[in-house]
Amino acid sequence: MKCFSSFLLNTAAAVTLATSVHGKTSPFDSVVAHSSPQYGKEISRPFTNVAKKATPAVVCIKAEIESGHVLQQSPFNDFHDELFHRFFGRPRQPYQDAQLQPQISQGSGFIISEDGYIVTNYHVVKNAKTITVLINNNVHRELEAKFIGGDPDTDIAVIKMEGSDFPYLTFGDSDELEVGEWVMAIGTPLQLEATVSAGIVSAKGRRNLQLTALEDFIQTDTVSNPGSSGGALLNLDGQVVGMTTAILTTGGSGAYIGVTFAIPSNIIQIIQQQLVENGKVCRGFLGVGLQEIDSDLAEAFHISSNEGAVVTEVVKDSPAEKAGLEQGDIIIALNGAPVRSTASLHKAIQLLPPGSTIDLTLLRNGKKLHKTIQITERRKNACGLHTEAKLGFSVEDLSQDNILRYHLSPSDEGVVIADVEPGSYAAKLGLRPGFMILAVNHRKVKNTQEFQEIIENMSNAKRVLLLVKLGNAGVRFFSLPLKR
Repeated sequence: MKCFSSFLLNTAAAVTLATSVHGKTSPFDSVVAHSSPQYGKEISRPFTNVAKKATPAVVCIKAEIESGHVLQQSPFNDFHDELFHRFFGRPRQPYQDAQLQPQISQGSGFIISEDGYIVTNYHVVKNAKTITVLINNNVHRELEAKFIGGDPDTDIAVIKMEGSDFPYLTFGDSDELEVGEWVMAIGTPLQLEATVSAGIVSAKGRRNLQLTALEDFIQTDTVSNPGSSGGALLNLDGQVVGMTTAILTTGGSGAYIGVTFAIPSNIIQIIQQQLVENGKVCRGFLGVGLQEIDSDLAEAFHISSNEGAVVTEVVKDSPAEKAGLEQGDIIIALNGAPVRSTASLHKAIQLLPPGSTIDLTLLRNGKKLHKTIQITERRKNACGLHTEAKLGFSVEDLSQDNILRYHLSPSDEGVVIADVEPGSYAAKLGLRPGFMILAVNHRKVKNTQEFQEIIENMSNAKRVLLLVKLGNAGVRFFSLPLKR
């Protein structure tokens, strides 16, 4: 902050000096006036006010993971999680089956209610056996917290401490953020509690980063390092406008290079409310396949703009089909707001609670139409926790939803990998969500029930052989150890 104040101080003094010279007044008097300690304090006051208000509500989180492997000889052993590894550039190390020991995940979080609810990143507390929260509010305290719920699609989780009268932060409107606006980040990088940094909003709406399934990141140049995950991003009113989640790094160094990504507060509020109320997140489902509109398609459809999304497929018995949507329709607005891309439309639909009524504006054969549609819940028939504990991944049945999501063939028979445990042997081999398992130990599988029965009956086996379809990259065998 000292460097920042000096920078502003010198800049202001230089501007005043130039003005004074032009106006024939004394440059020395102006420089002295604007170089006073009081002037510097006035410049930094908004930042110090936010720091004083927000720091007590930002916490350090340590989670002991229930099972898994610590990657040895890494400078970031305390920060083992695969999302953290990917996002913060922790060096990859050989997977060592022999060295089993508890894993400790460390990150940040912030309190959002006086009765102890905390928002953090899902990858910080996923599969945690115990969660410890370190609070530094005048008196240093360590409290146990329980896992309320998490959403891997947005990397948001909620945990809760027992107690009352906790300091807490309130949410601001992330849609009102402007590029170039000053923001502050508070977290616990490298276990250094209550670390404050300032920067500006570098960009909004960052997508296609392959960090989460639903992406709409705020990019800033606030300083972040390992352990910053889950920290609060605040505007100068002291309101939470985002949550630090990832940094861009180079060369596997894990070091900050000036690019930090945060989840917008408007997404956090929707997810945390569902997690607190239901312990899970329900996604909205419209039932269409969508394609971006490039200049060639715009010309073919005789439209002047590349904005919007063209409908490529309508799912049978879906809300879209019941409302009369057709292949070739171009969705140009949702609830009156322009549709900029397919990703923004997918995100908006999935963040709406099932049962919501939406208004779509369409172009069909050059004519504008309006459709009022009640969306339903995106269903996920998954065979989850037990399978993930044994193999390092969970599977789900083939459905219209994942056919559209992963561009699968409806004629395939098998089960779809839904989630891969970070740091697992399966992740090391390259198994990914959307891959399809066609056979287990040379036995074809048609659904999750058949898959689970085969795995459960392998009582004495040490490894399992999977035949996996890798999207458009062909079919391969994978041999995985069974964890007991």
